[in-house]
Amino acid sequence: MELRSYLGDARAYVWRERFAVVKSRKPHPEALANIVDKREITVVVEQSRYDEESVIEASLGWRVLTFDAVIPFETIGFLARVAGMFAEKRIPILVFSSYSTDHILVREEHLERALELLREQGVAVEER
Repeated sequence: MELRSYLGDARAYVWRERFAVVKSRKPHPEALANIVDKREITVVVEQSRYDEESVIEASLGWRVLTFDAVIPFETIGFLARVAGMFAEKRIPILVFSSYSTDHILVREEHLERALELLREQGVAVEER
């Protein structure tokens, strides 16, 4: 099943900002995402805003792609299709979800190819 069967005429947008993915000692109040699990704290934050004192490790140069669609909880396989499509072209990604939609982090050097793949699936992509 093609990605367009999940999204129809949906859109996605790529954030203008560059992000860092940080293994941190504490959550960041201005982060796009703070993921706190039983082993570590991961912070996704604009590169210019991360707190160096809290950093254990950092990976820089990420861009965020957000699907501009409400993806119901009952949707099965959407992220698997997206991840598979990128894996087939050897584009590494990180993924996280909000209540209504999904976000994909792509390294800057893979961004244009990732956007091209989405457009090939009928997803209109813009920068915001």
